[in-house]
Amino acid sequence: MSLQRELKRHGDFLFRHRSYIPVLFLPVLLLALKNSEYIEQYFGDTIEDIWELCCIGISFAGLLVRGITVGYVPEGTSGRNTKQQKASCLNTTGMYSLVRHPLYLGNFLIMLGMTMFTQVWWLMLISILAFWLYYERIMFAEEEFLKEKFGDLFLEWAENTPAFLPRIQGWRKPDLPFSLRTVLKREYTGFFVITSAFTFLEVVGDAIGEHEFEFDDGWKVFFVVGLTVYVTLRTIKKRTRLFHVSGR
Repeated sequence: MSLQRELKRHGDFLFRHRSYIPVLFLPVLLLALKNSEYIEQYFGDTIEDIWELCCIGISFAGLLVRGITVGYVPEGTSGRNTKQQKASCLNTTGMYSLVRHPLYLGNFLIMLGMTMFTQVWWLMLISILAFWLYYERIMFAEEEFLKEKFGDLFLEWAENTPAFLPRIQGWRKPDLPFSLRTVLKREYTGFFVITSAFTFLEVVGDAIGEHEFEFDDGWKVFFVVGLTVYVTLRTIKKRTRLFHVSGR
């Protein structure tokens, strides 16, 4: 089997299971949490609080990138499908005019904020390398699918648009207006993942690293807000058509 075919096969497999494979890193995360709280020990609580807020901000910046991306795309593109690749058209405007894989860029920022939050340098390094190897193959498989379906149109776009590191200029206005309802429909799970993951890292990190269980009021509020938003938006999505937008 050629390397190209093997990369595509691996990418297709990872694409189908991309929602579950990251769970395999949980044991590594728990091991890393034994060595967390570095900043608190050497620089004090205030600096640590600033660091944690910055980490949370980075993850929410990733969610913002995802939100800007899906808020402009038409139906049948940029979805959360896992069974097979699909694309009703080739997105080349909006975030796709700056970078070919904006959703994965958003995922990277979300992951980066979380791993930085642990304050464990080797976990950050492992996570970045794993993300690179993991998503590089998924992106390769996706681009092979798009090249086969859209041909020269894809090749021209790919030639002028970076794969992962976005360019600063070159924004092309999307044909469709921004749809907040589409963002709420698609990205409420990501919001809850961020709030619950950071709460988990804080509470479990203290329990493992300092051998004490603390669930401060601020973190309780943070988690409850995330849970409330998740339950509310999921209920609206499942039981009403409030988030339905024609052509999205």
